[in-house]
Amino acid sequence: MTAMLSLFFIPNQLQAESTVISSIKAADNATDKASEKAEANVLLGRLEVINAMDKSKLSAAEKQVMRSEVRSIKTELKELGGGVYLSVGAIIIILLILILIT
Repeated sequence: MTAMLSLFFIPNQLQAESTVISSIKAADNATDKASEKAEANVLLGRLEVINAMDKSKLSAAEKQVMRSEVRSIKTELKELGGGVYLSVGAIIIILLILILIT
């Protein structure tokens, strides 16, 4: 009798726990995306300020610092952007599968 009751109640508890965990993860992802978007806007604003500057009056050392700052901002923006990258091999495999299906 105990074994039968445990089969009925334990799966329900596990399902409730997984639902709570998935809702928490969804909320975390939403806040992460919002903060990443805000950070990207700040970085883009800084790039606009750098582009609007009059660089003719800067010394060579100051220009070098400015170039390194622009490079670091661009790499940060690439990291924030994410994206999905497909290799040539993956594209070929996908095309072969599509050809075989049709």
